[in-house]
Amino acid sequence: MRASSNASRTAAAVLAMALASSVGVTTLARAQSAETEPSSTMRSAAVEPSEAVKAATSPSASGDDLSSLPPTSDAPPQSDFKEPVKEEQPVTAAPSAPTQALDAQGEAILARLKDGKPLLARLTPKEREAMQVFYTVADYKPVWIDGGAFTPAAQSLITRLRAAAEDGLNPSAYPVPSLADGGRTMSPAEIADAELKLSAAIVLYARDARGGRVNLAAISKLITPDLNITPADLVLGQLAVSGTEAGDRLQAYNPNQEGYLALKQRLATLRGADPVSTASAPKPLRLPVGPVLKIGMSDPRVSLLREHFGLPARSEGTLDKAPGEADVYDKAVSDAVANFQRSHDLPDNGHLTRSTIVALALASAPASAPRSGDEAELISNMERWRWLPRELGSDYVLVNVPEYRLRVYRGGVMRDETRVIVGKTDSPTPIFSGAMETAVVNPSWFVPPSILKQMLASGRTAGFEVVNRHGQISLRQPPGEKNALGFIKFLFPNQHAVYLHDTPNRSLFSASKRAFSHGCVRVDDPFRFADAVLPDTWTEASLRKLIGKGERSIKLPHKLPVHIAYFTAFVDDAGVYRTLPDLYGYDAKIKEALGLSTRPGAMVSVPKEPARRMASVPSVPAAQANAHPKPSRPRREAMRAPIEQHAPVQRQRRAAPAVHGEPDLWTPAPPPSTPRFWW
Repeated sequence: MRASSNASRTAAAVLAMALASSVGVTTLARAQSAETEPSSTMRSAAVEPSEAVKAATSPSASGDDLSSLPPTSDAPPQSDFKEPVKEEQPVTAAPSAPTQALDAQGEAILARLKDGKPLLARLTPKEREAMQVFYTVADYKPVWIDGGAFTPAAQSLITRLRAAAEDGLNPSAYPVPSLADGGRTMSPAEIADAELKLSAAIVLYARDARGGRVNLAAISKLITPDLNITPADLVLGQLAVSGTEAGDRLQAYNPNQEGYLALKQRLATLRGADPVSTASAPKPLRLPVGPVLKIGMSDPRVSLLREHFGLPARSEGTLDKAPGEADVYDKAVSDAVANFQRSHDLPDNGHLTRSTIVALALASAPASAPRSGDEAELISNMERWRWLPRELGSDYVLVNVPEYRLRVYRGGVMRDETRVIVGKTDSPTPIFSGAMETAVVNPSWFVPPSILKQMLASGRTAGFEVVNRHGQISLRQPPGEKNALGFIKFLFPNQHAVYLHDTPNRSLFSASKRAFSHGCVRVDDPFRFADAVLPDTWTEASLRKLIGKGERSIKLPHKLPVHIAYFTAFVDDAGVYRTLPDLYGYDAKIKEALGLSTRPGAMVSVPKEPARRMASVPSVPAAQANAHPKPSRPRREAMRAPIEQHAPVQRQRRAAPAVHGEPDLWTPAPPPSTPRFWW
């Protein structure tokens, strides 16, 4: 028996060496076959990108002296960052015939791969074909079973499959085959069936961990991440030589970002694996009512705020100024208040307002035990982290659409954040990752085809030039203070032709719900944002000097990743769990796709945005109307009126939200006046 065991171990070692070298062989075969065989993406939701629309820029015609400004770079930007544009997936080479005669066990594995009977329901034909390539390299020898028992690598992988719920996955989707017990010897066919079913479960886990378990095109055609799913043969080849570390390597296919890990920790807490200490829960703070506090003001309540938020008793001194006073409401206190306001869905202006005082008195509520339904909420948002690249980059821009917020990270640390305006419900902002290459000051605006038809039909083309662009008639709005793109735009080529840009209508940033655009992302204080993303040679002041001096492009020396995400639940920088309204109705669809829906038909119940309807007022006799005159209603109040008040009497269910206005609110039709802007 000992000699047999040693022989098995020697065979396993030889097989491991063969598999390690097979990865390179398989990759070479894949590269050779990719030239002739079309690519295939397994359950990938990404839409194949069309050629990105490039913004046309005109050379600067200014004769002003710009010699004091930093020169622009004509060299193409370079970076180690892998552009998340959907690339052609490598194609697994067709399995070849065995190069040598197979033993009974090899014949059984080959026969099971070819018999057409399902291994697991969701395993695709391409994945099964890739598995055959892997076993061809392994000479159709079992990798996970040796001597009628699972190998140490298999045992490590099985432990991970059974713990799939830790990462929001469903363990029942990865069934572990059972081996014969009671000392019974398994037949070659039984070993082949168990071997391949375990391989299939491993392949499905790796695919699902990278976001491949949901057909994102069924959620929205505007959700187009590059999932970068590893082919099945490479997954098996990497894990087969990992020994007892195979389970950890399989788990590593899940996201590793801090935001994902925070949701994972909260999921464990919700399930009782790690109860939250009551000592870590925020304590209420009762402050006396007083004037609204802003930076620079003094008030006795400031010292209480400093103690509550764990701030120093006074701001530290510098070479230029003495230490601050304990009761001065400085920037540190204002930032702490702003973080608290964001965690409680209050306007995050950093001012100590009456509503903030009330929220501070009730501060223990947000950190209390999670509400019912949180598990589905957490898992569906953990799934969205799988849509992002595994490496976001040390420097990157992150836009969270439902939060209406943009953050800039440098060296993995948030450097700046600002408000944004995103797409309306009938023109959503796409969810994807790109790479910023260029900023354009004083940009022209070429009217998109989706808006062009409306403008030409209405004749509202004053201030626009008719141009021939790419062989088609288009309208161009010259640079200027009324340009729809404002004074600066930031380009990151993508299939959706969206970008970040300024806007002349800055009053919209004061709204709490800022879904007003046709899909692009408008940035509040764009020159401050430019200062954060452009090279140090370009400052906010130097950029503003270019205003009105002709269109000018500025190349970034390195491509900057831009990630447009959709999180309705997350843990903020203060460690507070936050939830947001579902702007585009994606939550219910994702939950149903993951099998988390609380009721059947949740995906179907999310209606498409209907055409805006006009308000209908029933006719009333003049005498009756004069007998009970009603005061006129201000427009702002009318916009906030609940939809039930305007719905027809015969309809019992709540009407769908209108195109114009905020979700779940009915908005009266605008007057037939000429709109000022068309973006």
